[in-house]
Amino acid sequence: MSEKVIVIYSGGMDSFTVLHKALADGKKPYALSFNYGQRHKKELDYAARVCDELNVPHKIVDISAINALVGGSALTDDIDVPEGHYEEPSMKTTVVPNRNMILLSLAVGYAVSEEATKVYYGAHSGDHAIYPDCRPEFVEKMNDVCAIANYEAVEIVTPYLKVSKTAILTAGLQMGLNYGKTWTCYNGREKACGKCGACQERLEAFRDNQATDPLAYEA
Repeated sequence: MSEKVIVIYSGGMDSFTVLHKALADGKKPYALSFNYGQRHKKELDYAARVCDELNVPHKIVDISAINALVGGSALTDDIDVPEGHYEEPSMKTTVVPNRNMILLSLAVGYAVSEEATKVYYGAHSGDHAIYPDCRPEFVEKMNDVCAIANYEAVEIVTPYLKVSKTAILTAGLQMGLNYGKTWTCYNGREKACGKCGACQERLEAFRDNQATDPLAYEA
């Protein structure tokens, strides 16, 4: 019987690749998505469609009430979404305080209830400069905590923690994945803006792989 794992699945490129890696590794993934009051829900719609196609169990959990406590991000509040390269200092306005610790804690609880042994999430090296909760030292400490927080130890798995988004895309393309089934843009309009940091990093990854992004862009 396949090992059960929980995959934190946003509907974006990284978690899409992680989900398929879990499947390719012979795991039985349970996808978990969060509505944490982000600027738009488009990525959650993409996540739901993919899980339906793959027949992967999927929960979308509304935790938007946490915004009464952890505001101040361009992804959750009425703050302009910054444009430009992903590693620019302006991208720090997209940090949601303590987001991954909160999401991982909930995912670990779900893992224990489902008798799953691992929680996967898609942190990568490109996030390190901006998001403290995507850095190797954070993952290491969370793993220490998750080993003792319950009677059952749960491992935090980050397959792409030390590689770039370009390398994640390379791995996904080698698996034959269709990234037209993912949404990355910080804006939730009909087409991706092509200007925000998330779009810029995504497009850079496709250029580095000499591939064409199947997603439609405004410009």
